[in-house]
Amino acid sequence: MRTAYSVETVRAAERDLMSRLPPGALMARAAAGLAAAAADALGRVYGSRVVLLVGSGDNGGDALYAGARLARRGAGVTAVLLSPDRAHAGGLAALRAAGGRVLRVEAEPGAAAGQGGPAERAIARADLVLDGIVGIGGRGGLRPAAERLARAARAARAMVMAVDLPSGVDADTGEVAGPALAADATVTFGAYKPGLLIDPAASYAGALRLVDIGLGPYLPPAPDVEALQHADVAGLLPVPAAESDKYRRGVVGVVAGSARYPGAAVLAVAGALRGGAGAVRYVGPAADAVISRFPEALVHAGPPAKAGRVQAWVVGPGLGDDSGSRRALDDVLASDVPVLVDADGLRLLDGAAVRARSAATLLTPHAGEAAALLGDPREAVEAGRLAAVRRLARAYGATVLLKGSTTLVADDSGRAVRVNPTGTGWLATAGSGDVLSGLAGSLLAAGLEARDAASVAAYLHGLAARDAVRGGAPITSIEVAERLSATWRGVATV
Repeated sequence: MRTAYSVETVRAAERDLMSRLPPGALMARAAAGLAAAAADALGRVYGSRVVLLVGSGDNGGDALYAGARLARRGAGVTAVLLSPDRAHAGGLAALRAAGGRVLRVEAEPGAAAGQGGPAERAIARADLVLDGIVGIGGRGGLRPAAERLARAARAARAMVMAVDLPSGVDADTGEVAGPALAADATVTFGAYKPGLLIDPAASYAGALRLVDIGLGPYLPPAPDVEALQHADVAGLLPVPAAESDKYRRGVVGVVAGSARYPGAAVLAVAGALRGGAGAVRYVGPAADAVISRFPEALVHAGPPAKAGRVQAWVVGPGLGDDSGSRRALDDVLASDVPVLVDADGLRLLDGAAVRARSAATLLTPHAGEAAALLGDPREAVEAGRLAAVRRLARAYGATVLLKGSTTLVADDSGRAVRVNPTGTGWLATAGSGDVLSGLAGSLLAAGLEARDAASVAAYLHGLAARDAVRGGAPITSIEVAERLSATWRGVATV
C-alpha cells in the first residue's frame, strides 16, 4: 500500500529523526537520493548540463547538495538563486567547491531580472532542471520571478524533476492556487505527501520516486491518505467457500433505469454480475432490456421492499426524478442492508434519511453531483477534492466515492482517505459510472464494508478500462464491464 502523510506529520518525524543523527545527515541522505534519481534520468552524467532552480527552503539545499554530487561526476551544473541572501549556505558552498556555477535572480514581485537573461539561457541549454524553488510548506502559486523561470523550464527541451514536491502546489490538499511548475518526475523524501497523489496537484508531479531517508519508524501507523495496490486489492476480493450457494454469496438488488434510460439498468447489472455477489436482483421498468441481455438476472417490477431478500442495494442510475423514483429511493433507504446511491438517486437524496440509517450508505457522486450535495460551485470541488470528499462523508454520515481524474474514497470515521491509482481519461464516457455502481454494490452484497467495496470497485474498474483502451482507442462502458472478470483474475493471482 502506498501511504501519504501531511506536512505536519512529516516534519514531526523529521525532527525526531534529526535529534538522533549528526547535523546535516538527513539532508545528505535526501541529496544522495535526489542525485541518484537525476543520474538515472540523465543516463550519462559526464558532460550533461543541469540547472538548479533554488529557493530559500531546505529543498533548495537538497538541490544544491545534489548538484554538487553531479558536478563531481562531470556534469556542468548551474544554480539559479531566487533568494540569494537566503540560499542554503552549506549547499551553496558544496556546489561551488565542486565547480558549479551560480546565477542570482531577484525574486521580488515585478522584478525585471531573469527576463531573457542568463538564467533563461542556461535553462534553454539544459538536459535536466531540478525544481527546488518551494518546498512542502509552500502555499499559493509561484511569485513572478519564479513563474518566469518555470515558463522557461517548460519551454526548454530539458526534463524537469521536482525536489520533494512541484513548486506551486499544496502538499496537504492537492490544490493548485496559482502558477506552478509541472514536473516530468518528482523525487520525494521519506514519505509521499497527499498532494502528490490527488489532482489537480498530482497531474503536476509526473512519475513519482520515493527516497527512503529513514523516517519510517517515526511516522504514525495511520496515514492521512493511502492508495491500494494489487496485493491489497487481492486480499479483499471475496472468495466463495466450498459450502457457498448463490444466496450465501450475497444478492445485490439494483434499482435503476427508466423508460427513458433503460441502458443505465443494463450497465449497472453488467457491473453487478461481475462483482462477487451470487445473484443480481433487478427491480424497475427496464426488466425486458435487462433479461434480454442477462438471462441470469432476477427481475421484479417493484417496489423494492417486495422484490425479495438482498444483502445490498444499488439505487439511482438512470432512475429519473418522478414520484415513483422518489418512492423507490425511500423504500431502499428504509432497508436494513448497505445501500449505494448514485446518479439520479443523489439528486433525490434526503440527507436526514441517510444520517438516520443504521446500515452503511455509500454515495458515488462526480464533481457536479458532489457540488450540489455540498451547495458549492463545481469548480470549488474540482479544485479541492480532498476537502470536498471529507466534508461530504461527515455531512451525510456515509462513505463517499468521489469520481473524477483522481477518485477518492472517504468515510466519517476519520480513517485515511483512499486514492484510486488506476483509471484512464477514456473512462469519461456515458455509462461508466453505472458499471462502477453495480460493481461496488455487488462487493457490498458479498460482504465487504463500504470503504473497501468502493476502493476495490474503483481499482478494478480503472484497470479494466486501461486494458480496454490498450493502444489508445475509445471504449464503451459495456466493454469495461466485459473486461472485469479478466481483470479480477489478474489481480487475484498476484
